[in-house]
Amino acid sequence: MSDARRLYAGRHAVLATMHRKEEAIAPAMLSSLGLIIAPTAGIDTDQLGTFSGEITRDGTMLEVAVRKARLGMSAAGVPLGLASEGSFGPHPAIPFLHAGIELLVFVDDERGIVVHEILIAESTNLEHLAVVPGDALEAFLGRIGFPAHGLIVRPNEGEPTVALAKGVVELDHLTRAIAEAAAASPDGRARLETDMRAHLNPTRMKSLATLADRLARRLATLCPGCGAPGFGRTGTGGGLLCETCGTATEMIATEVFGCPACDYAEERPRFDGLQRAPALYCPECNP
Repeated sequence: MSDARRLYAGRHAVLATMHRKEEAIAPAMLSSLGLIIAPTAGIDTDQLGTFSGEITRDGTMLEVAVRKARLGMSAAGVPLGLASEGSFGPHPAIPFLHAGIELLVFVDDERGIVVHEILIAESTNLEHLAVVPGDALEAFLGRIGFPAHGLIVRPNEGEPTVALAKGVVELDHLTRAIAEAAAASPDGRARLETDMRAHLNPTRMKSLATLADRLARRLATLCPGCGAPGFGRTGTGGGLLCETCGTATEMIATEVFGCPACDYAEERPRFDGLQRAPALYCPECNP
């Protein structure tokens, strides 16, 4: 048994979720760490924010995820907890593409550490469409993966929470929801949106499984300085030199690895081994 696995094997951690995220997250934690994950019971995580907008998220993704994890830890009376947060919209580097930003955090109050990982998910079914009752929907529904992927239906204009229907996965329900939302909208149209809650979005579940594996592998990495779990990348350093003229560019030159429990850190060359920046990214060669 590895040193990292010995820390958590057979231990129980609580996952604060209402949306069956344990189905995506628990397998990686058990496989890599022997850590047993169970969801919370009776915790309303929607109080910290909803995708459909009734409650806005107060704080950064990490701040909200930590609060969510601690809600579950308090309710279950355990010192180990996890929670995730997601955000969907334009890709941070390619704005004309949709992407999801997924964050998963692990809180260990026995060791006083908080460890998180982030995934930019380029595979997402984020879509919306404004329709009137009777419009053809086959192409849109096929594109977003309905009914395996659920829908939210709301008025296209006016108060967005009036005639709001979430978790729509049946055609009859969709037809009724469109009629009700369109009747409540000043322009007579309903807005269809993909439901991005994990239990109604298999595409998102796959991203969470990938992210859970990444976090589990990080927790399995012990700090060379103090032996705490969770040693991993904490930042980057820019300034990779141009291959043609040697000018510093904005491209990443180094990666900083650090510990969640002590001040130990290492600066390493970028992960792909690139030592010089293409002239395309140089402010002198390509102003």
